Formats: sequence, structure tokens, C-alpha cells
Amino acid sequence: MHAIAQTNFEGLTLFRRGKVRDVYDLGDALLIVATDRLSAFDVVLPDPIPMKGVVLNTISRFWFERTAHIVRNHLITMDVDTYPAQCAPYRDALRGRSMLVRKTQPLAIECVVRGYLTGSGLKEYRANGTVCGIDLPEGLVDGSMIPEPIFTPSTKADVGHDENIDFDKAAEIVGREAAERARDLSIALYVHARDYARERGIIIADTKFEFGFDGDELILIDEALTPDSSRFWPMEGYAPGAAQPSFDKQYVRDYLESVKWNKMPPAPELPAEVIAKTTEKYVEAYRLVTGMDLEVA
Repeated sequence: MHAIAQTNFEGLTLFRRGKVRDVYDLGDALLIVATDRLSAFDVVLPDPIPMKGVVLNTISRFWFERTAHIVRNHLITMDVDTYPAQCAPYRDALRGRSMLVRKTQPLAIECVVRGYLTGSGLKEYRANGTVCGIDLPEGLVDGSMIPEPIFTPSTKADVGHDENIDFDKAAEIVGREAAERARDLSIALYVHARDYARERGIIIADTKFEFGFDGDELILIDEALTPDSSRFWPMEGYAPGAAQPSFDKQYVRDYLESVKWNKMPPAPELPAEVIAKTTEKYVEAYRLVTGMDLEVA
């Protein structure tokens, strides 16, 4: 499949272009298009990853449907043949990688849940024994399971770096009631997904959710439990104390670390073998999570 790094749909109003998604305003709804752009360390890389957008979109639909009993989500449909008429010229490009969603007022924080210690959480823990102000037991190492999942919010940045914050700071930004609701929903979603994934031999080490208000109701928006927003590790061979094999963009992060990039734009180009391997990992993540082969109707 041809990689799509960016969309420019004449006649549709571009609402915003994020690190990965192009969002169009259709009046009563938004059209979200998952491109094949890849960001790492909050920088968009120059090389798109074929099939990545389709994986993100379809795995999000899988989780939206599977978690609807916990919280309502913004998905209206992914059936491009039922999209508004102005989308008709672009059906082939939209198929598999887009969704029509409800408009919401997004919550101005990212809702991260960590079940295992790694990444930026590990760095903070090594420095002071906490993650986002939460005290953790002594003796944890890279990949250690945290006794109970923790809610570790961050600021939200379309450009530049997100910043990890504690719960009180999150409550300052969005209000305590909304922060508490987002925390409770995030933990419930993570626990449900974690338990399901374990049955399929997958560890969900951590993940990020986003929420928005539909009227007075806080609902799940953006994406859900994808290889972009989560760390997926195989249970087979899991061994705390070192970096784990993964089915997510950690493979690209590890490559970029190996070339000593300073994590500032512009990002280096990716070798063809890294691009191909990353596509394999995203498609494999979909198969492992859903139990289905990826098909684009």
C-alpha cells in the first residue's frame, strides 16, 4: 500500500494537522484521517510508515467497540460510503484510515496510565523514586510491573514536548472534577485492556488516552490503545531489568537513539529496512491484539 504522509482534500475544511492525524471540519462532525506520519520524541520524522495509519485507525475502532460499556466514545462510523457527499471524491484514500467522529471540547491534558516502569517514568523514578508525584516502592528496574496501575497525566502539545505533571497540576488545568473523572476512566480502560491483552500473550506496559466533553459528558476521543499511544510487549520472554521487545514505535526510538540524534528537528531519515520492519511491527500488533488479519475493504 502506498504511504500517505499528508492529505490535502480540496473542498474540505482542514481543521488542524497534528503529529499524525489530519482533521477536517465537516460542520456537524469531524473527519479524522490517520496518515502514515510517525513521530518520535515529539518530532515528526521525514519518512512515512506504510500501513501505519490503517493500523492506528482499525485498532482504535476495535478498542472503541470493546470499551463502549466503560465510556462512550466519539466514533460515528468508519464506513466511507456513508460519509457526507463532499467526501465522496476521496473515498479510496479515506478507506481504512479515517473515521467520522462527534465534535467535542477536548480536555487539555493527556491521560497516561502506567502498569510497568519504563521510558520517562523510569528516568524520573531513578532520579527521585516517584513518577508524576506518586511514590513507588524501592528496587524497581526497567520493565518492572508497578503494584497497581498509576495515572500520570501530561500536558498536551501538537508541537514540541509534552510535560509530565502531577495530579494536582492536572486538576488546576482542567478542574478537579474533570481530572478525577478522567483518571478513573483511564484506569478502568487500562485495566480492561490489560486483562484482555494478557489472554493474548501481550503486556500493555503503558498507554495514553484523550477525552473530550460532549455536552456535560466526558467521552473517549482521538485514538485508543494503538502502537502509537501504547507500549505492547510480548509476555513470552518478559524479563524486567532491560528494555523489552515491543510491537510499537519503540523500535524506531531505539534506532534513533543508536544514531545519537539530538531529538531536535529535523529528524534523520530512516533506512528502508527500518521502515519495512516498523510496518511489520504495526501490522503484527494489530493481528496479536485483535486476532484478525488486517484487511482494508
